Amino acid sequence: MKVAIGSDHAGYELKRELVAYIGELEDRVWDMGTDSVESVDYPDYAKAVGEAVADGRADRGILLCGSGVGVSVAANKIVGVRAAICHDTYSAHQGVEHDDMNLLVMGARIIGVELAKEIVCSFLDAMFVDEERFRRRLEKILALERQYLSANFSPEP
Repeated sequence: MKVAIGSDHAGYELKRELVAYIGELEDRVWDMGTDSVESVDYPDYAKAVGEAVADGRADRGILLCGSGVGVSVAANKIVGVRAAICHDTYSAHQGVEHDDMNLLVMGARIIGVELAKEIVCSFLDAMFVDEERFRRRLEKILALERQYLSANFSPEP
């Protein structure tokens, strides 16, 4: 599995730890920046990781910022990305199993390194459960994407 990972300046230190940790696993890790604690704009890294997941260059993605909120909002603007903030192991695997989540988001100012490693393992080890109810729900999410991409869509006031 190829994992793309990125962060802004607030997530940089945790990202470094996770890149090394994921590199010890069987997974291949692709560090998409940032490369220091110097202030940067989180949407740039959300875009890079999100696009890598959406176009298939990466199987899964991980994004970090201070709270996780900014990169989550930004990544979810990319068609094909299903990103969620997870600060516990249950949400990390359940999001993949039930919702086909493909991008894990964590807040580096919220959780510590060891918990982040456990969450990453839960996320990477999980697989989508191919049951009718989960496929049906995922198809409804994908239909929402198609609807909002449609040139004919016009939001009602």
